[in-house]
Amino acid sequence: MAYIGNITIGTPPQQSQFVFDTGSSDLWVLSVYCQSSSCSTNSKFNPSQSSTFQDMRKTINLSFGSGRMSGYLGSDIVWVRDLVTVWQAFGLSTNLSSEAMEYGPYDSILGLAYPSLPIDRTSPVFNNLNNRRVISQPVFAFYLSSQPDIASMVMFGGVNNSYFHGDLKWIPVIQPRYWQIMMDRVSMNGKVIACQAIVDTGSSLLTGSTDVVSSIQRRINPSPIGDSKQMMSCNGATNLPPVIFTIHGTDFPVSPKYYIQKIPKSLRFSSFQGGTENMVPLETWVLGGVFLRAYFSVFGWSKNRIDLAPAA
Repeated sequence: MAYIGNITIGTPPQQSQFVFDTGSSDLWVLSVYCQSSSCSTNSKFNPSQSSTFQDMRKTINLSFGSGRMSGYLGSDIVWVRDLVTVWQAFGLSTNLSSEAMEYGPYDSILGLAYPSLPIDRTSPVFNNLNNRRVISQPVFAFYLSSQPDIASMVMFGGVNNSYFHGDLKWIPVIQPRYWQIMMDRVSMNGKVIACQAIVDTGSSLLTGSTDVVSSIQRRINPSPIGDSKQMMSCNGATNLPPVIFTIHGTDFPVSPKYYIQKIPKSLRFSSFQGGTENMVPLETWVLGGVFLRAYFSVFGWSKNRIDLAPAA
């Protein structure tokens, strides 16, 4: 449901577990001043224990996919493995409403969307790494493993070719805010619809408009279990067709291996979700972890493009 990496902030460094999120631009952490129940089970950053922390004296309010946070801005030294950015602005939460973070194994978010999205007076971590020439190329890439015993990777400043097969297919970004691309169509045994898509490492599912997703669910799960259209039996999950995302003239099929998840009690779970009908434009999909487990992804910051190839 989430891909997490460790990052350290401050002097001496304090470690937090981050989600690397291409669907947002802000860096923020849980702070010791957060008393919400969503903050109760995770590690928290203590600014008073960092000799390099500076309070920027600005309050913030953020909305994200699974909740809301409020707090204030500070700056400090941030280490992403051996990459360092100094005086990096980030949010410290004092109030948080998020069931995902209350029960999830992570406590912070590192946004990797474009600089047009973040809080005023801040610059995203990757933008700072690039501007300060800490990385050799203005790209980052993701390999999201579908096997628990095989590590997932996020790569900054270059690409390791051993993590994908064949050639990378490049796709232009149509709106340099999110990583938003034009999608020709989504099909399953025939055409469904033309639309746009946001490639989002911070999302775990394949999310589209409710009516289109309902149509797909009826095809892959004609006999749902209980009230959930996503729950099915093991027998119902066999011999399902791939869902084909045609992007920039290239077909990117996603097989049931990726869009059907195993859960306890011999049940299966369809990883399609509705809810994007209020987004602009109307027919927008969010291609989350389900899609990105199937395809190695390279995000080209300066060229405004995404490259995809079958994951190794």
